[in-house]
Amino acid sequence: MLSRFALTLKLCWHYIVALSVLAAVFYLRFPLLAIIPIVLIVFILFFFRNPKRNVPADKNCILSPADGVIMEIDEVIEDRFIQGPAIRISIFLSILNVHLNRSPLQGEVRYRYYRQGKFIPAFKSHASDINEKNFIGIESGGFKVMVCQITGFIPRRMKCWADEGKMLAVGELIGIIKFGSGTEIFIPAGSDLYVQKGDKVKAGETALGILPSVLKYK
Repeated sequence: MLSRFALTLKLCWHYIVALSVLAAVFYLRFPLLAIIPIVLIVFILFFFRNPKRNVPADKNCILSPADGVIMEIDEVIEDRFIQGPAIRISIFLSILNVHLNRSPLQGEVRYRYYRQGKFIPAFKSHASDINEKNFIGIESGGFKVMVCQITGFIPRRMKCWADEGKMLAVGELIGIIKFGSGTEIFIPAGSDLYVQKGDKVKAGETALGILPSVLKYK
């Protein structure tokens, strides 16, 4: 398993190389301008950071799959994976947030689907309906939860490492969305929520709620 910093370098090495070459060229011709790519290198390392997370021990907790701010919580009919009533929690990730996604609970990946789409800013209310999107359905103890990665205005910058059939640990890294994006999580109707609109959350650390004690999806 890669160390946290090794994963950061793996995700952004091509940016670092390109900016380093640019810094060298600027230094030889326009020394003062070399500071620009150097500052960008620092920002890239900051953006792709992979901080340690303290994952709660409670197996019934549903953890946030992303860092950011909760933009909306609503009740919906989810017909792709849960196939029934669900609670949708929408999270917006600014360019300053950690953009790695984590599994909200322990379970098996039972559904994967990639949908092509547009690339409007992720904070727009209709971005979820029309933007490029990746669906990850996880089943755990008869309960179904689905995480959706949503790209922002920069296209084709979404990666998912949770292949169908893979067993996930709670808080395990499952993907990344680069340079401003959104994440949605659909959880079973009847779950008790610990969060509300406007709350700041951290992937793999903030408990969004707890699974219902009776309701199960099969």
